[in-house]
Amino acid sequence: MRQVLLTEPAVKAEGLILGYGGTIAVDRSTFSIPQGHVVAVIGPNGSGKSTLLNAIAGLIKPIAGAVEVPARRNGDHRISYVLQTTKVNDNLPVSVREVVTMGRYGAAGMFRRLSAADREAVEAAMERVGVTDLAGKHLHDLSGGQRQRVFVAQGLAQDHELLLLDEPLTGIDLPTARAIDAVIHDEIGRGCTVVLTTHDLSEATVADFVVLLAGRVVAAGPPDDVLTGQNLTAAYGQSFLHFEEGAVFIDDPAHTPIPGRHEQRAGDAGAGD
Repeated sequence: MRQVLLTEPAVKAEGLILGYGGTIAVDRSTFSIPQGHVVAVIGPNGSGKSTLLNAIAGLIKPIAGAVEVPARRNGDHRISYVLQTTKVNDNLPVSVREVVTMGRYGAAGMFRRLSAADREAVEAAMERVGVTDLAGKHLHDLSGGQRQRVFVAQGLAQDHELLLLDEPLTGIDLPTARAIDAVIHDEIGRGCTVVLTTHDLSEATVADFVVLLAGRVVAAGPPDDVLTGQNLTAAYGQSFLHFEEGAVFIDDPAHTPIPGRHEQRAGDAGAGD
């Protein structure tokens, strides 16, 4: 695991409260997310994971407190956000290349002719997730995993230094999961910060930094410090945690367990803490 460097945070929250229509989704929380690392946001269903990403992206304003994101200072917006589900009208004859090209609209504007650099960014993004051969296909002809790759490519095509991924590895085939995982680590090599939400304890364990949510930030820091038995019990409740033969299992009905992907050795997760 890489050492988390003490540089300016990619995200800094002070007394942050988030919600919609008077309903609080994330209660008062203070935390920082380091730059240049893979950051996993984990918690039970309804814990506020997507709400937190929306706030980081600037899509919602805090009810109280503040969240500072250098990637969107001074009117600049160098954030790419790939949603968990992106609905596209199946009757809309839009091709894979056109969907990925939409990622350039923020920089180019919808009505400006794309430059050679824009087109290169689109082609490079498709190549990175392995959908170049699908460029001319209509989106509605693709499998779920192929669609997920296309929307990740759209995010990569944008100019960004912070990449937000809402459950990018949930419910997809193994080749797609591997392709997206490779992209995530390639982004870190390029100096970007990747913040992804997940239900999967094993995914959080291999991240550089973890934010554990349960209607508030229970803990934030390196996985060994955050994913302890005490913290997981505080987030999920004892009834959702199972300790069997040295492994920790999370019984989260929002996520179908997959053997080998939803367990963690108790020694690694601090189950005895």
